[in-house]
This record gives sequence, C-alpha cells and structure tokens, in this order.
Amino acid sequence: MDLSIIDEMPKSRIPITTTVVQPMRLSKVYTFITEEINRGKQCMVVYPLVEETEKSDLAAAVEAHQELSEKIFPKYKVGLIHGRMKKEEKDMVMESFSNNNINILVSTTVIEVGIDIPNATVMLVEHAERFGLTQLHQLRGRVGRSTHKSYCILVQRNFTDLGNQRLRIMEGT
Repeated sequence: MDLSIIDEMPKSRIPITTTVVQPMRLSKVYTFITEEINRGKQCMVVYPLVEETEKSDLAAAVEAHQELSEKIFPKYKVGLIHGRMKKEEKDMVMESFSNNNINILVSTTVIEVGIDIPNATVMLVEHAERFGLTQLHQLRGRVGRSTHKSYCILVQRNFTDLGNQRLRIMEGT
C-alpha cells in the first residue's frame, strides 16, 4: 500500500489561528464573532449533541441556536443544521449559508466534511474536549478556505489531562 503525506496547505491559503478558551471568555469570543460578521464574514458554531438530555451536561445545537439567535446575536441571521433534519432541509440551510443569507450557522458535526464556504472565517467548537483530534482537524478545515484570515476557537468546558493534551496539540498546529 502506498502512503501519501500532504504537509502543506494550498499556496493561496493563510494558516488558521487556533485558540483554546474557557467558558468565562465567551463574551469576548462573541464580540469577536460580531466584528467578523460586521466585516461581512460568517461563522460556524459546533455542538456535540443535537438536543440536550437529562443524562448529559453538554450543550446542544437546538437549544444553543435559540439562545444565540434570541439573546446573543439577535441582529443577525442564525441558522441551524443537524443530522436529524431531512436532506431537503439541510440543503436549504446550506444554500442559505453559502449565499451569505445566514451569518452564523449552529450545527453538530454534520458539517465536518464536504462544506466549502470561503466566506466563513470563524469556527467555534463547544465542548471541544469531547471531540477527537481527527474531528477537530476536520472541523477546523471548514474555515480558512480562501485568502481571508480565519480562526478556530475551541471552548473547553471539562478539564481532564487527555482533553487538555488534545486541545493543546490542536492549538499548536
């Protein structure tokens, strides 16, 4: 079996700045997202679950979409996409996001692959410690797909040695 290694990005792309933040800094992150949107850029916010459950303390996309659209970013169009939606619904949301009719797209990992939105410059991953390195790398790859400076912000809510190590690796690459 042959093995290929791709160790550089396309020449036209700028490296993505990856930062790990604690929940107490989210207000600053939201301000930064607002600034990017005001510059005409778009943002994706990823959650590990579709809906909250009694058994889990993880934030979920459906509830987060409501809070983000009503309380944090009421002036902007906030869309929602997740794997439980019908294909037609997902296609409509992605078309709206692609056409810049949605400023912020709240999602699950359904956007992990196959999404190419050059105008999206911010990827915010909630509960980032819950994702593996491969998933985080794939999610980060949804931004930085143009000549615009892009950012991947990893929110760490639970602190374990393994989670810390994983997020620091992402931050350093």
